[in-house]
Amino acid sequence: MYRNFFKRPIDVVLASVLLVLTLPFTLTAAVLLAFANRGKVFFVQERPGRHGKPFRIVKFKTMNDRRGPDGTLLPDAARLTGTGRWVRRTSVDELPQLYNVLRGDISLIGPRPLLTEYLPLYNETQRRRHEVRPGITGWAQVNGRNLISWEKKFEYDVHYVEHLSFALDAKIFLLTILKILKGEGISAENNATMEKFRGSAAKSAIRAEGQA
Repeated sequence: MYRNFFKRPIDVVLASVLLVLTLPFTLTAAVLLAFANRGKVFFVQERPGRHGKPFRIVKFKTMNDRRGPDGTLLPDAARLTGTGRWVRRTSVDELPQLYNVLRGDISLIGPRPLLTEYLPLYNETQRRRHEVRPGITGWAQVNGRNLISWEKKFEYDVHYVEHLSFALDAKIFLLTILKILKGEGISAENNATMEKFRGSAAKSAIRAEGQA
């Protein structure tokens, strides 16, 4: 009953309240990023939502568009600005997604909306993460965020889908606040951001080849 009747109204009310309460942080970040990124404040990208339906996610732009001599974008670590690093560490970069919550694209709590290019890489179990609306934060985010493997993230996502309840959402919401205050799990080990997902089957094949 919570999933079908109460989760969406709670999302709308909480997102509206959070938009007002976080306005000072949002405005401050927007001004600082405008200077750091030469006027570019927002990052907009198509992501898959519930049942894989695409939507345009809105976040603060934490990386500049610097390119190498060959015209390709430099690695994330080279493009992440000082301001962008602060915005990521405090999770302020996620605040514009409250707009997506009000639109109904995503929920406050749910599996994180990942790249569209990952859709054909999921196995049957991993694909279940799209049975619910994606979220700004989720069970995987409070259990390691970018410090755990992709496979573990998807295990947590599917666990959430199977056990979705008000109690679980409330627990995730409170744990998210603690994680933000501690600044835990922002970056994967040896990476400024999480490495790309290349498919569980492909990783297994590479490991097997290395052991042969």
